[in-house]
Amino acid sequence: MNYQWYPGHMTKARRMMQEDIKLIDLIIELVDARIPLSSRNPDIDELGKNKARLILLNKSDLADERYNESWTEYFRSRGFLVLKVNSQRGTGLKAVNGAVLEACREKIERDRRRGIKNRPVRAMVVGIPNVGKSTFINSFAGRACTKTGNKPGVTKGKQWIRLNKNVELLDTPGILWPKFEDQSVGLKLAMIGSIKDEILNVEELSLELLEAIMVHYPGLIGQRFEVAEDGKPVEVLERIGEKRQCLLKGGQLDYTKAARLVLEEFRSGKIGRITLEYPKEETYDGK
Repeated sequence: MNYQWYPGHMTKARRMMQEDIKLIDLIIELVDARIPLSSRNPDIDELGKNKARLILLNKSDLADERYNESWTEYFRSRGFLVLKVNSQRGTGLKAVNGAVLEACREKIERDRRRGIKNRPVRAMVVGIPNVGKSTFINSFAGRACTKTGNKPGVTKGKQWIRLNKNVELLDTPGILWPKFEDQSVGLKLAMIGSIKDEILNVEELSLELLEAIMVHYPGLIGQRFEVAEDGKPVEVLERIGEKRQCLLKGGQLDYTKAARLVLEEFRSGKIGRITLEYPKEETYDGK
């Protein structure tokens, strides 16, 4: 299966981001803690040259804590400020304001020397679709100031949000990039829900996911679904479908329903805290 999704509005969003980048002091980039590299748009580093940077490992409660720590060190060693957050529950957000001011300390000092006082730090919030940008902004601001949704592509226009006297945020639509050079990136984005399920073969996707979890987290699938975990992923999916009564009329197994169930339980964290990408060369590549 070829994993690709680039709606027309994303081209416009990228152009808009290019125009707006000169207005801001800091880029706050949200990544999904389960796949921190694959959920980074490579265009952001190019667009954000010479800007202060803060990376938020969002949905960190769904990821393996061991690797949350590893990824935090990985990004810090490359010069980024990094925080682990869970935007939905608000975990870790209290530290964001301090991190924003820390990231822009040089800019604030420069303004002070020039006699410019009380000019807020302007930060752009960026990230791929469905990584949780709008939820982060709403939780951080403490009010529903942006439209949120759990489907990729809900935020399509830009908007400024005044958080306090120190910080203004620029929300931007989630953008992917026109072509995934590495299809394993598209595979992992599909697994976490950043590519619309409607354009994917969810049965094939669920088999890839089952294989990844069984390789790196043996026992978790069997424990969650109360099935034997031995054999090929398709056999495990069949057992899950039978156990959970995913049946068509006449008692035949409904593979699509079983596949959607596996994807939903992974994405919601019901299977367990799972990371699919690792700082050292251990990344599951779909092979």
